[in-house]
Amino acid sequence: MKYLLEVEKAKEAANGRPSVGPVYRSLFAKDGFPPPIEGMESCWDVFRLSVEKNPGNKMLGRRKIVDGKVPGGYVWLTYKQVYDIVIKVGNSIRNCGLEQGGRCGVYGANCPEWIMSMEACNAHGIYCVPLYDTLGAGAVEFIISHAEVSLAFVEEQKIPELLKTLPNAAKFLKTIVSFGKVAAKEREETEKFGLTIYSWDEFLELGDSNQFDLPVTKKSDICTIMYTSGTTGDPKGVLISNNSIITLIAGVKKLLQSMNEQLTEDDVYLSYLPLAHIFDRVIEELFISHGASIGFWRGDVKLLVEDIGELKPTIFCAVPRVLDRIYTGLTEKIASGGFLKHTLFNMAYAYKQRNMRKGSKHEEASPTADKIIFNKVKQGLGGNVRLILSGAAPLAAHVEAFLRVVTCAHVLQGYGLTETCAGSFVSLPNELSMLGTVGPPVPNVDVCLESVPEMGYDANNPDAPRGEICIRGNTLFSGYYKREDLTEEVMIDGWFHTGDVGEWQPDGSMKIIDRKKNIFKLAQGEYVAVENLESIYGQVPEIDSIWIYGNSFESFLIAVVNPNQHALEHWAEENGQTGDFAALCENPKAREYILGELIKIAKAKKLKGFEFLKAIHLDPVPFDMDRDLLTPTYKKKRPQLLKYYQSIIDGFYKSPKTTK
Repeated sequence: MKYLLEVEKAKEAANGRPSVGPVYRSLFAKDGFPPPIEGMESCWDVFRLSVEKNPGNKMLGRRKIVDGKVPGGYVWLTYKQVYDIVIKVGNSIRNCGLEQGGRCGVYGANCPEWIMSMEACNAHGIYCVPLYDTLGAGAVEFIISHAEVSLAFVEEQKIPELLKTLPNAAKFLKTIVSFGKVAAKEREETEKFGLTIYSWDEFLELGDSNQFDLPVTKKSDICTIMYTSGTTGDPKGVLISNNSIITLIAGVKKLLQSMNEQLTEDDVYLSYLPLAHIFDRVIEELFISHGASIGFWRGDVKLLVEDIGELKPTIFCAVPRVLDRIYTGLTEKIASGGFLKHTLFNMAYAYKQRNMRKGSKHEEASPTADKIIFNKVKQGLGGNVRLILSGAAPLAAHVEAFLRVVTCAHVLQGYGLTETCAGSFVSLPNELSMLGTVGPPVPNVDVCLESVPEMGYDANNPDAPRGEICIRGNTLFSGYYKREDLTEEVMIDGWFHTGDVGEWQPDGSMKIIDRKKNIFKLAQGEYVAVENLESIYGQVPEIDSIWIYGNSFESFLIAVVNPNQHALEHWAEENGQTGDFAALCENPKAREYILGELIKIAKAKKLKGFEFLKAIHLDPVPFDMDRDLLTPTYKKKRPQLLKYYQSIIDGFYKSPKTTK
């Protein structure tokens, strides 16, 4: 395998466990894992060393609001200015009685105060406990109580939601700090439950009276308890140590250098993915370690493109949902641009892609097309983006291929979990063979596959090694907080078992093909690997998303589909059907059309008869977090989807048409 080194031989099944394939690591680690960065022992050191080296560099920026409405340009705080505020925040936290090992929650959208609160926690060895800004009061109350959070930083507009956790959360929560102001009514309600609440400015003044020395912190110390959003049950508190994050930074630095794409102090990052998720957290730590700049969005997805245009980021990180929207918007513009523009675009696209497939680097494949045809796309992302990284969920291969051609930037897909401190795999620039994969491992982990016999996956199959992805290395988490039982389930002999099923590709990249737990048996005894099927059916361009359902009491599969609005409206126009998008989704002929497209790909991919869909429901409203159907990282919440669509499912299974 071109990009892998074999470091251990395959192992036969032993002690009742499945067989394990060979252990591999990145070719970029041929001389061993990259050593820790000198002087960097903790997350506090990441920031402290950068301040010493780059005190005057722009660090944190936000849009200036003019006349209460019209946004101006970005206004920046330097590394030294941020450091001075962080020291004040840390003193204020300690004045509230928190010691090393205490817990501070952070609840709200990304902003400079979020980072400053986190850094203050790092400085004093206090566990930072992020709370997704999309979480409701129930989940927030659970995390505050489970983690025993005594002080919570909160976005001003989230204060009412936080107050809903009282009085139950008041057993642990004693202090609330607003990132902005505090309304009189909120202050009155907070104090009624025996808590103290501060505005940001009031809190900064609190630390002026009493200064505290910074404690000694170790690599093994926990710096954050990051709760997974979870597709089932209560969130799990993932214990992340200083060592996990600084090891990852060293590995990513080595990887970027090996690809000649190293970060510099001139790089600019747009912070809009949730800081409460490990993906954005480690990216921002990486930028801080290089003295680079982080600009924050305004929190409105409709204004995201405008923020990008103003900030002009050099690195753009995204989840597939965002890149799917970019892809759909671009293809719709191209389709409506008239015959000549459409033809020119297609010719330029085919020519550049052909050259890239032959081995040309993207910037050399067609400079003329980049300048004349694709420059508008590049300018739409601010004009400076050189690397686009997708993570948190699978990115469709056709979207990745399209964006690699038209954005004039490297488009890379990565894979990792909270438990592995984000990136464990990432695809490489100018390697079109890696489309649809997550690339080889990063150069600070070992990886192997473990066979999953009940699903027919063999880690030692010479043609296509497949199995559960297992990861070993210092980036791994330190366990689930207060859940040793769950830790023991996934950590076996030093290996973290991800639950994801992967397949090694000939070039050494990894392709995620299934989820070990998402398997069920139909009434006739056939096993269905549902995520694998969703990835196949998801390739149909006429749909945006699909959830497939079946159970052991029924003999066939059904699905709920979010159709692509443009595609369905185009079909309606061609076939004389009327009505808006919602009405079309109720149209039996539209359902028949979409089901027909899904059956076509099932036949093309040679799916087994029981894997064919027998009925579908078209929902014009995309699966979303508002209805609790997706996690904040856009993973499907299957139990919640089942509950939400239960009546539709019952109707399908009772219908004579679908049970024939």
